[in-house]
Amino acid sequence: MLISEAYAQAAAPAQAAGVDFMSLLPLIGIFVVFYLLLIRPQAKRAKEQKLMIEALQKGDELATASGVLGRVVKVVGNYVILQIAENVQVTIQKTAIQTLLPKGTLNSIEKE
Repeated sequence: MLISEAYAQAAAPAQAAGVDFMSLLPLIGIFVVFYLLLIRPQAKRAKEQKLMIEALQKGDELATASGVLGRVVKVVGNYVILQIAENVQVTIQKTAIQTLLPKGTLNSIEKE
């Protein structure tokens, strides 16, 4: 006839359970490296930034993300009133604060 007979193929041998775990090792290794090099340092930096912003008080000298330097006049909720020159005050959001400068930094800059 036109149809040939079909024979069942032998079943493939079962893989050992250790082989599946070994195939996941590179993926686990990549995740560990990703966590140690990217996620953990970024979380630590965010925590330090949050603590610094919460501890702001009148008289602190700081730099904003846009590069404006000034002295804190008043902290109001999510905003900081910053004196950037004599009789010049601006209101900025706390999220715009980049770094807290050591005391006397503004005086040393003005003398130059």
